[in-house]
Amino acid sequence: MIIDVVRQTALKKYSGSFSFEYDCPAGLVILPSADIVGKVKVSGEFEIYDDDSVGVRLRLSYLLRGVCSYCLEPAEQRVEYEDDVLYLTEDDGENYSYNGLKIDLTTAVNDAVLFSQPQILLCSPDCKGIDIK
Repeated sequence: MIIDVVRQTALKKYSGSFSFEYDCPAGLVILPSADIVGKVKVSGEFEIYDDDSVGVRLRLSYLLRGVCSYCLEPAEQRVEYEDDVLYLTEDDGENYSYNGLKIDLTTAVNDAVLFSQPQILLCSPDCKGIDIK
């Protein structure tokens, strides 16, 4: 999950793409009784700008499995998420920062996993909830 900015610049490659699978830490799943099944698939592109800032487009895909938030039956949802992030060589409090040499995408990917999760997990879009007879 590293973009070697110095190497890319030396090769005069100011843009590129990446793709990898990531074992997401279990603590990033915010829904109770839910887990990410398998690995998070991460892909995207990067562009190195003249001021050494780097724009990164992240795409994530993963399967979230747990219990339905309404009826407590088994449920799963495929999550697809896309985000644009900016890395700067100085910390401005709003963007990600890096040391001017290499970018470690771990924090941005973890943040994207947090932001991408649904607030509820449903067994079906028309779930009516627990059936009390």
